[in-house]
Amino acid sequence: MTRAVVLISGGLDSATVLAMARERGCDCYGLSFDYGQRHRIELQAAQRVATSLGAAAHKVVPLDIGWMGGSALTDTRLNVPHQPTEGIPITYVPARNTIFLAVALGWAEVLNARDIFIGANAVDYAGYPDCRPAFIQAFQNLANLGTRAGLEGHGFRVHAPLINLSKAEIIAMGVRLGVDYALTLSCYAPDTAGRACGTCDSCRLRAQGFVAAGVADPTPYVSGRPPV
Repeated sequence: MTRAVVLISGGLDSATVLAMARERGCDCYGLSFDYGQRHRIELQAAQRVATSLGAAAHKVVPLDIGWMGGSALTDTRLNVPHQPTEGIPITYVPARNTIFLAVALGWAEVLNARDIFIGANAVDYAGYPDCRPAFIQAFQNLANLGTRAGLEGHGFRVHAPLINLSKAEIIAMGVRLGVDYALTLSCYAPDTAGRACGTCDSCRLRAQGFVAAGVADPTPYVSGRPPV
């Protein structure tokens, strides 16, 4: 089987990408990061997803970038917004996808894997600069310029198969592939029991996606029901 490194956050998108990589016949090596995020409960979700979808291995790498600040996902002095905002959201983590893909690239080269999968999505997260097709292509170019494997002609492919899909399309894809979305966590501000807040951007997009896909939302919410 073709080996692939798959970034797994514990959320809906990365779970779907893992299922898609598996469907393509890849032997999937899951990679998650304990990066200083305020809510590490997502790492438990990542482990559940990796186990459920049969990852060949799953590494949780301690890589603290939270000291940089600058994001409501890592800096306790910043509040997660519970109303839609304009521009690049404060939940953007500086250079996160660049850093994560760089580590994934290193592991892929060691594993002799030529494929790296990431759940970046430009439709629902248009405000994040590192979720755009141009960024994915640029990183793939970098990967093939800056590695021994690339220099020797064994190039890497960086896959972002969700990049132009709506949340409803992603959910429909995952349901077809057998993803159990009850195992995932997308919320930016869950409580200590792992229940979703229901009001952050990620919760709203997720809930709207289930409605549009005509799929029952399995997410446990603090309020006991999905947001309207």
